Amino acid sequence: MNTSELRATAHALVAKHRGILAADESTSTIGKRFNSIKLESTEENRRLYREMLFTTPGATENISGVILYDETIHQKTADGVPFPTFLTQQGMIPGIKVDTGAKPLAGFPGETITEGLDGLRERFAEYYKLGARFAKWRAVIDIGAGVPTDYAIEANAAALARYATLAQEASIVPIVEPEVLMDGGHTIERCEEVTNAVLDRVFSHLFAARVYLEGMVLKPNMVIAGRKCAQQASPEQVAEATVRTLRRQVPSAVPGIAFLSGGQSPTDATLHLSLMNAAAPLPWALTFSYGRALQETALKAWGGNAATFAAGQQAMAVRAKLNSLAAGGTYKAAMESSAA
Repeated sequence: MNTSELRATAHALVAKHRGILAADESTSTIGKRFNSIKLESTEENRRLYREMLFTTPGATENISGVILYDETIHQKTADGVPFPTFLTQQGMIPGIKVDTGAKPLAGFPGETITEGLDGLRERFAEYYKLGARFAKWRAVIDIGAGVPTDYAIEANAAALARYATLAQEASIVPIVEPEVLMDGGHTIERCEEVTNAVLDRVFSHLFAARVYLEGMVLKPNMVIAGRKCAQQASPEQVAEATVRTLRRQVPSAVPGIAFLSGGQSPTDATLHLSLMNAAAPLPWALTFSYGRALQETALKAWGGNAATFAAGQQAMAVRAKLNSLAAGGTYKAAMESSAA
């Protein structure tokens, strides 16, 4: 483990006014996104789409790192430059998704366990050679009748810790992602209760596994009511509940927290982040690690057409800039119309 390298990379990922682009959608997930624009999900179309995002002019000003999928980390730009090399040249750190997905947890209907630990040490060695300097592992915690159970939380927290230690052994910064889903009809109070419980167990396992906290990044959900809940919380309530939860559970040694958007609209995810940063001073940097919330408008603007390639990049640039402002606590909803 190279602690100085881990620390430097972790701090660079959450540097002021910069955040992470999550472009690690699996082939099936990006296929669903392409269906929305009636585009066939071929390997070349997936490569071209990622190239559009990565080569967006000025992206490096607002994007610190990019999470890649296994297929993507092996692909190249149209000019033949490997994506990890291109990103590094542009000042963006290449990362890699290493889990193999959430699978049903035996004996616990409605709950999942994330798999992918087998052979992970060897995969980390390969990814490091390919240029990856950080990684991501996502655990999924659902809220519903009788769930989550303590066992499901413990099992996923233990897997996150094992992944994190293997990543740091390879001098790769682990992004630890315990996602409490916003599906369902639960209240914001229930989400806060579950998120507190999940983060408590995650950090207990990280500490027990001797994870170097200064060389990791947390990627949590925001504390938010379920999308089917009749009583939706205000943006201010989301920001307050999320910051309150983080203050209770996240050690100050962690350099930064890069939120997932979790199905929020791009504007909601940006506003919530900005309101949280307005609550400074905080012991850690608060930034973004968004997938759909950064890409959705860019995908629609591009539409799979060569003639609208630049339009897709412009849409990507706008969302990256607005989230950069949110990471500094200066974003206002009124900026949406002027930035479009």
